[in-house]
Amino acid sequence: MKVTLFTSNNYRHNYFINLLSNICDELYVIQECKTLFKGKNNEKYQNKNIIDEYFNKVLEAQDKIFKKEFVNKNNKTIKLLPVLYGEVNKLPLSFLENFLKSDIYVVFGSSYIKGELLDFLTKQGSINIHAGVSPYYRGADCNFWALYDDNPHLVGSTIHLLSKGLDSGPILYHAMSNLKINPFEYTMSTLKSAFHSVSERIQDGTILTIKPLVQDESKEVRYSKKSEFNEEIVKKYFKKEVNLNKKKIDSSLLKDPFFLK
Repeated sequence: MKVTLFTSNNYRHNYFINLLSNICDELYVIQECKTLFKGKNNEKYQNKNIIDEYFNKVLEAQDKIFKKEFVNKNNKTIKLLPVLYGEVNKLPLSFLENFLKSDIYVVFGSSYIKGELLDFLTKQGSINIHAGVSPYYRGADCNFWALYDDNPHLVGSTIHLLSKGLDSGPILYHAMSNLKINPFEYTMSTLKSAFHSVSERIQDGTILTIKPLVQDESKEVRYSKKSEFNEEIVKKYFKKEVNLNKKKIDSSLLKDPFFLK
């Protein structure tokens, strides 16, 4: 089986690459590369200290859940194409020809795909991993906002079909976690649940047999934008002392939830 993955270059993305490489014959990866120190060199933040504190906790959680994972370059299963983050749409399909002959296409952590590449991927029934629980939370930083809104039961990942709308494709299932040590490890662990569930279901073929569920837009709680995540919001977040057990996960709100064992 051939799989193509559109992703990025942090440890969690590398972990997913290595995981997928174990269950397919050939793995073609378009890896968009960006800084590993998110938030630290961004001039839009006036109070960088609190932003640094937040993202340091994100990176600590990532290191705990995914270790410092690097792509195994000795693995001949992996065919890697590194590009600058945000430039995947500038590449003609002819340039990506060898990466567009797969049986299954997966998108996680890439920049916003559009144009002829999006048209191709949607026609192929590509799978997208959204770090948030749709249809309740769509947009940017969804699991942060779910915790900010005191909805810890709506922290998770959505595995859905890629569509032209942001995080709006028909849902295959949700991936959740019961690892409630702290908010940062909790949110990061839902990605690990997504990675393992997708890998397992590609390997046994069940990913292709799931009946997609069209999203009910009336259930939307928040559609968040990057610009809404700022210093004042992070200050309020830290003061909230998020209670991860305030609301229990209700499976009736989700589609076939997967929990990592």
